[in-house]
Amino acid sequence: MPPPRLVLPTPAGDPGGALRRSYLRLVALSSTPRHLDQLLAVSLTSGHYALDPAPATALLLRYASLRAPHAHLLRLFRAFPRPDRFLRNALLRSLPSLRPHLLFPCPDSFSFAFAATSLSSSCSSRGNEAAAAARALHALAVAAGYATDTFVASALAKLYFKLSRGDDARKVFDEVPSPDTILWNTLLAGLPGSEALEAFVQMVEAGRVRPDSTTLASILRAAADVANVAMGRCVHGYGVKCGLAEHEHVVTGLMSLYAKCWDTDCARYLFDRMKDPDLVAYNALISGYSVNGMVESSTELFKELAASGWRPNSSTLVAVIPVYSPFGNELLARCLHGFVVKARLDADALVSTALTTLYCRLNDMESARSMFDAMSDKTMESWNAMISGYAQNGLTEMAVELFQQMQALNVQPNPITISSTLSACAQLGALSLGKWVHKIISKENLELNVYVMTALIDMYAKCGSLAEARSIFDRMDNKNVVSWNAMISGYGLHGQGAEALKLYQAMLDAHILPTSSTFLSVLYACSHGGLVDEGRTVFRVMTNEYRITPGIEHCTCMVDLLGRAGKLKEAFELISEFPKSAVGAGVWGALLGACMVHKDSDLAKLASQKLFELDPENAGYYVLLSNLYTSKKRYSEAAVVRQEAKSRKLVKTPGCTLIEIGEKPHVFMAGDRVHPQSEAIYSYLEKLTAKMIEAGYQPVTEAALYDVEEEEKEHMVKVHSEKLAIAFGLLSTEPGTEIRIIKNLRVCLDCHNATKFISKVTQRLIVVRDASRFHHFRDGVCSCGDYW
Repeated sequence: MPPPRLVLPTPAGDPGGALRRSYLRLVALSSTPRHLDQLLAVSLTSGHYALDPAPATALLLRYASLRAPHAHLLRLFRAFPRPDRFLRNALLRSLPSLRPHLLFPCPDSFSFAFAATSLSSSCSSRGNEAAAAARALHALAVAAGYATDTFVASALAKLYFKLSRGDDARKVFDEVPSPDTILWNTLLAGLPGSEALEAFVQMVEAGRVRPDSTTLASILRAAADVANVAMGRCVHGYGVKCGLAEHEHVVTGLMSLYAKCWDTDCARYLFDRMKDPDLVAYNALISGYSVNGMVESSTELFKELAASGWRPNSSTLVAVIPVYSPFGNELLARCLHGFVVKARLDADALVSTALTTLYCRLNDMESARSMFDAMSDKTMESWNAMISGYAQNGLTEMAVELFQQMQALNVQPNPITISSTLSACAQLGALSLGKWVHKIISKENLELNVYVMTALIDMYAKCGSLAEARSIFDRMDNKNVVSWNAMISGYGLHGQGAEALKLYQAMLDAHILPTSSTFLSVLYACSHGGLVDEGRTVFRVMTNEYRITPGIEHCTCMVDLLGRAGKLKEAFELISEFPKSAVGAGVWGALLGACMVHKDSDLAKLASQKLFELDPENAGYYVLLSNLYTSKKRYSEAAVVRQEAKSRKLVKTPGCTLIEIGEKPHVFMAGDRVHPQSEAIYSYLEKLTAKMIEAGYQPVTEAALYDVEEEEKEHMVKVHSEKLAIAFGLLSTEPGTEIRIIKNLRVCLDCHNATKFISKVTQRLIVVRDASRFHHFRDGVCSCGDYW
């Protein structure tokens, strides 16, 4: 209910209140704080309404709307010896930080709702402070008996959603015995897609409140987010039945739904039926075309919009910028960027974020960072776009660095930020950084939704801590298929094929439908675990039972599985059975690698010819073939291959190894002497090698250059980057401490053999992550069983 109207007596000398009305009108017409200062001075001098709460309330609200300093609003409020409830509520509505004493002694539902709304408007830039204030406000509302008021509950739920605390918002909703339509709408607008759809079904089935046009618009947006066209059609029918389907923003919601569910014809039909489509309708259809990759249709409609007299707004530009189809549209992107600058919309956070995302997807990170740095008011979405852009383009260190900068500025991350940063940590293999991010999640009490939990599983698995990954997986209440895939992939990465298959079966038993990614993870695990028969079965089930067409990655895994097991002929024959679209460089590369292991130079030559055609700029294939010829003492043929690579000016990716000591990363390259402790490292490595030789170690030099003496070959393999990193780790840690290193390339045969001996003579567990998988060396044995 609206508050009772306050009628104050008119002061003497102002018959009929004409002076008061003039005063209030002047307050409303004031366009600067200076004008209000002058009105206040006249009021104080004349004695008219100086202590009258109603004009003072109007004055305070106008000051707030003109962005007067908060201290000024507080001074004005404190000038009243006995401020009434209306004046208190006006101040609560205008201040971005909670001051509990303003709520009392006479709070009402408006007091708590205004305080929540004010906090919501500023919480994006105030991080932990806003979260603490929200919890304090909620506690005060409970204590005062207003937590079950639908008006207050709606404002609190909206605040929690703004803070990415969906669980807390749901608790607020559940505390209200009889939620009204507005509170239901707040819940539906804040919940993620599938949860919103479930809540809408509960609302309709309960039958206590009647959905309105806002309800349908919210639920259509949710259906569009999860591409649930079946639910969208049900909502459409419900809207027709209730007489709400013709409402403008319901029609717009339907257009957006059909367009995002690939039914652009239906979306266009609804648009054409509108007598006078507004800007929102144009934006919805433009966005629908863009999402479906129909860039030409999107730009044509944009031109039609401009010709019809409508001025494009920030939502229009966000819709037309080809974020979903960037490649081949670079010129359009630059033209739209120019239009944005000309229209003075480059300061708009939504537009700048869309352009930042576009440039990230085009791998133009310099332009993306330029857009990001130019934003005066960076939103959470802009931070997320830049961090995920770095992570997805392999610039993992810059992603982590930007996240650290975000922390230094006290900007609270949300689940998307955390997931992107954990992805970067996983790529880096930086366990200490990943643990630091995990501590931030706990410290700031961030919402542990399924995406964050899955990102933690992936990070711990890829950083070598498989037990911690499994612990998090087991604690998850609501696992989705991506969570299962991450854990299965983790077992495969560590060579635990049997555990991966066991978890895959548990997933099927839990009635989780496997995806293409699930089968890829299982096949990868079978490949690295030597489970040939099991891999064949999984591949057959994928294609025959689940009707999933194998992609390049699946075919590569199958060739790798058979090739590693020495079944080169079967692998070669299988390639001819694959769809042509699935036979790429990866498939032939897997066959070439297997030929290298099993010394089949004839098949290797055939595979390499295919690779030189498909990926002529990859130096690695030339190196593999040359090494194979060298190992078989076919030096002239090895020389021809090396000369071919040299004539093409191809350069092999240099091998490097990372090790973290005391949370500080150290990177080594072969023969590296730039490290401050190089002298001590090489001296220790000499002593370590002597102990290894006593234990039976013999250097494997068959892939080293053929035109150097054997002694020099031994020296060349002795100073490989992983040996230097391990030596440094042994020097820098206490006896018994686990050593973890990360190699950017596949570990070589000699380093693999040497690490087994090092683990034996030093009695250390050594964990190595190379470009292919994890190796756990303990007491002279590797977890891969020399099968990698």
